[in-house]
Amino acid sequence: MRRSTFSRTAVVLAALALGLTGCATAAGDQAPTATTTSTTDAGPELTGELTVYAAASLKGAFDELAAGFEAQHPSLDVQPITYDGSSTLATQIIEGAPADVFASADEKNMQKVVDAGLASGPELFASNTLVLVVPAGDPGDVTGLEDLANPDLTVVLCAAEVPCGAASTTLLSNAGVTASVDSYEQNVTAVLTKVAAGEADAGLVYATDAATTDEVDTVDVDGADAVVNLYPIVALTGSENAHAADAFAAFVLGEEGRKVLASFGFGMP
Repeated sequence: MRRSTFSRTAVVLAALALGLTGCATAAGDQAPTATTTSTTDAGPELTGELTVYAAASLKGAFDELAAGFEAQHPSLDVQPITYDGSSTLATQIIEGAPADVFASADEKNMQKVVDAGLASGPELFASNTLVLVVPAGDPGDVTGLEDLANPDLTVVLCAAEVPCGAASTTLLSNAGVTASVDSYEQNVTAVLTKVAAGEADAGLVYATDAATTDEVDTVDVDGADAVVNLYPIVALTGSENAHAADAFAAFVLGEEGRKVLASFGFGMP
């Protein structure tokens, strides 16, 4: 009888031990499953190449933004950004340039791309205003917009089809000034370069551009705050890397994008 009771007890204890072992194994199997789910929820990593076309006035800010975005996505190669006048970039995109993202210095040139069926739903991300710049020390003794009518001074402006040119035309018209212009440039960087080099006595550029160099001084201009350029950005519908294009546009529109843009002097739209 004692032998029989011992046997039954041994069987029960063995079964309990086996059950506990099975529970421990099942619990151990669950951890890798949770890790896998977390990785999947993070979404696919951005890969391939991203090509951005941006207005010339965005160069400093967008170079920094592109570097920050690429650092967050090491498998993505952000190509050197193409900078130029917004009208030139819009024409290139409409003619088939392989861009993924377009950031314009005005809504007019962005609308050209939208009307061509190459973009949908652009969003505003920044604003900018004009300032009058002269070479450091102001050798031409320029005191205001009215001096731009002086034929003895060398004056450079952006071409009318470029956003900074359209804004310059509006600003001068509002002030009742007919400028004596020696050359029209295809982007704001070219205007700034000529003034900084002393090749021109005065020019109109964006406040953000004037802040990039010590080789120019700025002259206060009444009414400049009433002429504001708004900057839209869009992921182009023909992008070969649509996921990355959408992500970059969202990055520019997001908190980090706003901080970088503000550090370069851009206002919010």
